[in-house]
Amino acid sequence: MPFSSASICPRRPLRYQQSLPRIYFRNTVITLYDCIIIGGGITGCAAAYELSRYDLRILLLEKENDVACGTTRANSAIIHAGYDPIPGSNMARTNVRGCAMMPELCRRLNVPFKQVGSLVLAFNEEDLAHIRKLYDRGCENGVPGLKVLTREETLAIEPNIEDEVCGALYAPTAGIVSPWELALALAETAARNGVEFAFESPVTAIERSDACLTVTTPNATYETRTIINAAGLYADKIHALIGGTGFELHADKGAYFLLDKNQGKLARQVVFQCPSEKGKGVLVSPTVHGNLIVGPDAVPGNPPEDVSVQAESLAMIRAAACRSIRGIDFRENIRNFAGNRARGLSDFLIEASPVDARFINLAGIQSPGLSSAPAIAEEAAQLVAKAGVELTAKKTFIDTREKIVFKELSREQQAEVIANNPLYGRIVCRCETITEGEIVDAIHRPLPPHTVDGVKRRCGSGMGRCQGGFCGIRVHEILARELNVPMEAIVKDRPGSYIILGETKGGAV
Repeated sequence: MPFSSASICPRRPLRYQQSLPRIYFRNTVITLYDCIIIGGGITGCAAAYELSRYDLRILLLEKENDVACGTTRANSAIIHAGYDPIPGSNMARTNVRGCAMMPELCRRLNVPFKQVGSLVLAFNEEDLAHIRKLYDRGCENGVPGLKVLTREETLAIEPNIEDEVCGALYAPTAGIVSPWELALALAETAARNGVEFAFESPVTAIERSDACLTVTTPNATYETRTIINAAGLYADKIHALIGGTGFELHADKGAYFLLDKNQGKLARQVVFQCPSEKGKGVLVSPTVHGNLIVGPDAVPGNPPEDVSVQAESLAMIRAAACRSIRGIDFRENIRNFAGNRARGLSDFLIEASPVDARFINLAGIQSPGLSSAPAIAEEAAQLVAKAGVELTAKKTFIDTREKIVFKELSREQQAEVIANNPLYGRIVCRCETITEGEIVDAIHRPLPPHTVDGVKRRCGSGMGRCQGGFCGIRVHEILARELNVPMEAIVKDRPGSYIILGETKGGAV
């Protein structure tokens, strides 16, 4: 979109006296929502964005203190082409549709996305037979541009692949995205279109009557005509609150290496090995921010809240990745992390509950859930309509999102931005070239961060080689200043992750 600094960074005082409040309703009954969405991951945020097109009263409930705090922020960040799901499945339909939607959606919402393509490598005749099956399956699913490459063709487009490769399946429509930035952009745009958000609001009970569904949280009670259950790893437990059965979810944990940007060009595309019953296997991929990501493994039956990283997982991932791409220097690792994905269903569950048609399950959204989210949201909106909610399109729907990414501007544009707001001339995160202006802008958007990691996910500060070692304290100070709260009130991420507790002998502890 055309650059205009005046529209997105008007001249402001160096210190904000107020911040936008979080949306909480305590000890009250709110009547009546058209739809309550439970869960603020990529699926719930996409549903909020899609429903915000219509003249509806919508509320999203999230048990954490921000959106994108679960599976969405700890995954491979891949937009899959759609050759892997079984033809005719919900996964296949929504994956191919979601992949096709992603470039334009990310362009409109100013989210980093690159359509780099993907390769599934074959190292023997058995692998070659498998990728031919994937090719046939992808063609049946309607994936455009698929091609089975020879060894020579594979090495020509990805020269760092190990020499033992026999061939590969090439999918040019696959891409890479920033998953938490996409979820945040969807949620923020939904908020601008009138969707309400309540954080730290786990759902503890749901009651049904002929008139409505009543949702209880520790903070408030809400009444609604419909519910979308997008609770991720907890979707089965939320369904059970209305007496629903029929599926049970468990968590599979996957760990990752995130390597520095000097490793980012070792892979030009997303490089997979042949998938197994455990998943799509260990991948090596560039990221939209220029790093290299390697992983995951698959640890079944993991406690949903456990995102610890084990040495044996990293050793397995490292060995597997070196079979795909040669020359990876794992000494350049800047971060290890792990995330959980919901397993227990062979296909996405996108349907009204048999207990109550007003309760819509979006459950078992494992990979390719990130790729499928926009298409799942379209189908969820139609299920809301089938439940009796009239979808009348808004005349003033906001479908774009402007955001300054200072390091991506030309010198002339940077000078214009700084002249308009001097905060953009102050570099806070030197690793990623993130300015104070970008941080302050994020704090004053419709869904502002209240934690250091919340700023990190919105702006990229702390994402570089030092992982916030230098800029973290400055971000901490800016948050406290802009929110007008004591520094000890600012936490790193989730409640309880305190950075400082107070002062002793005149110094912070």
